[in-house]
Amino acid sequence: MPGTDAPVGAQEWVPPHPKSIDDLKSAAAGCEGCELYVNATQTVFGRGAPHAKIVFVGEQPGDVEDQRGLPFVGPAGRLLREAVDDAGIDPGELYITNAVKHFRFELRGKRRIHQTPGPAHITACRPWVVAEFALLKPQMVVVLGATAGKALLGPSFRVTQQRGRLMPWPASAQHPEDFPVAEIQALATIHPSAVLRADDRDAAYGGLVDDLKVVAATVR
Repeated sequence: MPGTDAPVGAQEWVPPHPKSIDDLKSAAAGCEGCELYVNATQTVFGRGAPHAKIVFVGEQPGDVEDQRGLPFVGPAGRLLREAVDDAGIDPGELYITNAVKHFRFELRGKRRIHQTPGPAHITACRPWVVAEFALLKPQMVVVLGATAGKALLGPSFRVTQQRGRLMPWPASAQHPEDFPVAEIQALATIHPSAVLRADDRDAAYGGLVDDLKVVAATVR
């Protein structure tokens, strides 16, 4: 079993020549690339259109996602779907995934409290994200929140400073060579869970929708 201090990484479980996202999802179900698999209910892989125009990348599954095995089906996911609709984005053109595929949490009584994935978890899970992108040919990458931003854009990324601006992809990636796709665009915004935690939820939600409207205007 991988130790908590030195995850072996997911590469051992990524099939060498997957033909589809379903191939990756099936393989990921047995991933033991870091210690998070021990306490998580299951791997929560990406889902959506195989030829999606827009790929959303979030942080990790939450409690509801861990139980249901699907990304963004809890409160943050419901809010994201509302924001997508309000921004005028066709949900049928989306693929949504997370930088880390297992739920990291700590127990407090019977409650499972979210813990932010660490750099080792992000690194261990990166081969899955790279493999997903190798099969997807989107026009736009949307980075949701700080953890996903650090995973894709590097440790110096700050969502508060860089949100809502179009960036070249994969040129803006931390390791652009991992994403051999035609030059497209990326945009970072807040994670929908940040809206749920905001003191002024209406203003935070409006900012998220405004960012997604930039996406909607760019993808045709």
